[in-house]
Amino acid sequence: MPSIQHTTWLNLFAAFLLCAASACVYEIDVQQGNKLEPKDIEAVKVGMTRNQVRFLLGTPVVSDPFRNDRWDYVYYFRAGRSDDPERRWLIVWFDDNIVTKIDRDAQVKPS
Repeated sequence: MPSIQHTTWLNLFAAFLLCAASACVYEIDVQQGNKLEPKDIEAVKVGMTRNQVRFLLGTPVVSDPFRNDRWDYVYYFRAGRSDDPERRWLIVWFDDNIVTKIDRDAQVKPS
């Protein structure tokens, strides 16, 4: 029969192992939106058509049914346990299917 002191040490050791194991929890990377390459963003120019922009950047993440003159490309990436996620927001403005303005690195306000 184990002594009380031996049992106490086993309980402390078990508690230590439990705490150590909980610190090793893997957190996955979180990626949402369109991953846009800088060269593709720079290739978008005023005067391009919607089809040309879609070819370069893909389909926009946000499509507002009430505003047909704007495409939003939003990107969010958080690596594992990182506290500093990468956020990007590109807005392409249109007038009659032609790019009139490009807002690169628009300010993203964290919620």
